[in-house]
Amino acid sequence: MLVRILYFSSSVNFLYDIGIYLLRATLGLIALFNEKINLFLSGRRRTFEQLQTAIKKEDRTLWFHCASLGEFEQGRPVIEALSKRNPKYKIVLTFFSPSGYEVQKNYSFADAVVYLPIDTKKNAKRFLQIVHPSLAVFVKYEFWPNLLKEMQVREVPTYLISGIFRENQIFFKSYGGWMRKVLNGFSHFFVQNSQSLSLLATIGIQQATLSGDTRFDRVYSLLNQDNTLSFLEEFTSGRTTVVAGSTWPKDEELLTNFINGWILDDAVFIIAPHQMDSERFRKLKEKINKKSALYSEGFPNRDVQVFIVDTIGLLTKIYSYADVSYVGGGFDKEGVHNVLEPAVFGAPVLIGPIYEKYQEALDLVERQGCIVAQDAPSFNEHLSALLTDSQFRKETGDICRKFIKVNTGATQIIVDYLDQRI
Repeated sequence: MLVRILYFSSSVNFLYDIGIYLLRATLGLIALFNEKINLFLSGRRRTFEQLQTAIKKEDRTLWFHCASLGEFEQGRPVIEALSKRNPKYKIVLTFFSPSGYEVQKNYSFADAVVYLPIDTKKNAKRFLQIVHPSLAVFVKYEFWPNLLKEMQVREVPTYLISGIFRENQIFFKSYGGWMRKVLNGFSHFFVQNSQSLSLLATIGIQQATLSGDTRFDRVYSLLNQDNTLSFLEEFTSGRTTVVAGSTWPKDEELLTNFINGWILDDAVFIIAPHQMDSERFRKLKEKINKKSALYSEGFPNRDVQVFIVDTIGLLTKIYSYADVSYVGGGFDKEGVHNVLEPAVFGAPVLIGPIYEKYQEALDLVERQGCIVAQDAPSFNEHLSALLTDSQFRKETGDICRKFIKVNTGATQIIVDYLDQRI
């Protein structure tokens, strides 16, 4: 029986390794026509050179891995707290996705920011030989079998923070034995909810703590920074402000139709699309029949009713000006973006119907701080209600503000635990 299990495990490992090499070859072809995939591959060609420049054999290092920008925001408070407590350690930060790396490649708390190498056995050995981390932290998810196995061999303490597990994941299926084995590469799990804790227990994993989501600490800290944007002060003063953040074309179609049909003049709209595309911005502006302006054209005056933010890096501060927020993505297959950023400023949140993957959205919907639009008519109905009923708007926003505050504290739990193991 043992021989059969070992043979099965070895076969799966072999198939996984073959799949990784085939994927890399396929991506090489796609990169010829896709800028994002090109960044994904070209950035990885520099990874080992960047690491060898930044990390010496005598350095002590802490390694943090984030899939993308959203996971970085979860990991950020832990990175910064551990860095301040352990200033003699160098911080290595890796990203899987260009959308994370390209935005945070100059992150000041990290000594090296690089793309995570593709998960081959050779890359795993080389990466860990250069970085030689005293401790590794993965944020939310990302389970790379070759890397985790090599870290077990090297006895690197490895942790998952802000983790979240669902019953439909492969770990909890009858055929998920190989991936369950991969989870054994983690020394400890810090999870967002009790369901995740229970699911891990069903597969024999007891080294887990219910800590909550570190993003609450991250967004709560936004209240202590200077969120002033001088170009929005006069533009929003005395006017009900709708901020639509991280929007996609489906979101923008709903917004455009609403704005074009809105007959009252006491509201202004700020739209910050998720992706930068100058042609898309131009077409969006053309579709709006109210006076509109792009950020790239200069700052808006009082005659402008719709301001389109065609730049990155300002959204969290822009949300501080919101009386009402709309968070995009809820009408696309990947689902809604971060609802916590507007919620911390006490702005009621309107989203589309696809949000089931995101615990914070589920919780805020249940508490009625977040309102779900199922289609165009309900979108118009909910946004109209929020704009015209100031009491409803205030009560809904207060739910959001309190929700953030009562869920802070995960960072302290995690950092206290990790700091004792460095």
